[in-house]
Amino acid sequence: MELTALDLTSYRSYPRLELRLAPGVTVFVGPNGQGKTNIVEALWYLATLSSHRVPHDAALVTRGEQTAIIRASFVRAGRPLQVDLQITPGRSNTARVQGSALSRLRDLLGEVRAVLFAPEDLTLVKGDPDGRRRFLDELLFEIAPRFAGVKADYDRVLKQRSHLLKQMRSMRRGSSGRSVGGLDPAEAAASTLSVWDAQLARAGAELTRARMHLVNRLRPHLGYSYLRVATDEGAETALDLPPEDRGDVDSPADIGYRGAVVDALGTPAGQLPSLPELHDALLAEMERRREDEIDRGVTLVGPHRDDLEIRLSDFPAKGYASHGESWSLALALRLGSYDLLRLEEGDLGDGEPILILDDVFSELDTHRRERLGRIVADAHQVLITTANDSDIPDSLEGEIHVVDVTRGSAVPREGTMSRHAHDAGTASW
Repeated sequence: MELTALDLTSYRSYPRLELRLAPGVTVFVGPNGQGKTNIVEALWYLATLSSHRVPHDAALVTRGEQTAIIRASFVRAGRPLQVDLQITPGRSNTARVQGSALSRLRDLLGEVRAVLFAPEDLTLVKGDPDGRRRFLDELLFEIAPRFAGVKADYDRVLKQRSHLLKQMRSMRRGSSGRSVGGLDPAEAAASTLSVWDAQLARAGAELTRARMHLVNRLRPHLGYSYLRVATDEGAETALDLPPEDRGDVDSPADIGYRGAVVDALGTPAGQLPSLPELHDALLAEMERRREDEIDRGVTLVGPHRDDLEIRLSDFPAKGYASHGESWSLALALRLGSYDLLRLEEGDLGDGEPILILDDVFSELDTHRRERLGRIVADAHQVLITTANDSDIPDSLEGEIHVVDVTRGSAVPREGTMSRHAHDAGTASW
């Protein structure tokens, strides 16, 4: 997939931006705070319907404006693709694909494929489970967009069920309740809870199984990618292994999907339980935890509490991995995602995503910087942000397009920077 044009209107620091892009490596260069990340964030928003920096859309709209617009042109599977998105905080966002309005915004998912690595990704290893769940879901929705609907259904039922549990907690603590259809309030609540249990188990089993399947597919790419970013030998392009051989690589890095239901089933790593097994296990676990849930007024069972376990040398990476190892693991998660899309999701000729490296070279030591450059050198399109173009590693071969970014503008330099000119510390225009 290739981004050919990106137009922004009232998006963050850009009242108006028209940018044309080419395949290969494009580097957005400028001091911090000038708007480099805003450009790649807009592309990432089209791919995931979320920002990697802020949880709410209000920050995406230029101050004083009501609406931001992202317009992007792509080439996908050899055909042009036009995507337009209007962001209106406080109202429903709207999108068009090939000029036709989408009835649901989530129908945009899967149209744009991108993989982004940013400094915030260190929290994938060191942070809380919600960030790792979000990582899995973003990748899942790019591969199989229908699961965005499953997740939306699950979240809706979860909200209703948790609200009912809070009401039942109040009843238990002595608050009065009205008779419902002649039933005692507690009996009515228990009957309604059973209905929510069934719906939560149905959507939860489907989401859990999809995540587990994704983790099983990602595991060999993760282990292999860790070796590539952690060792000089692994980063050599000559050692690039096909997907079917990556599971045989002896790597210290591993991942697994963990949760109360999965643990209760005892499914071995790499295997996948059936939907009925997960459904019944979810119902059984909710029944087992029911008293605790009512006492706390919250749903304690389901994929909203699961985690992507990241391990290094058979120890939990969080709290065990060093700072450098944590960076390598975070990189491996993103590069593994990139390879999963590129190598296993390309039947239509559009599996390769756009690779975004947002201000990461300044965070990496020299060795990891050079390894990363060698690994991504053959990518069809790479977008990089950096405060200084000298941070681009020498190992990143080929022509490099440079865009100078100052607040409110992004201006391409004339010509391209060749690898040899970059090595010499000068540009050839």
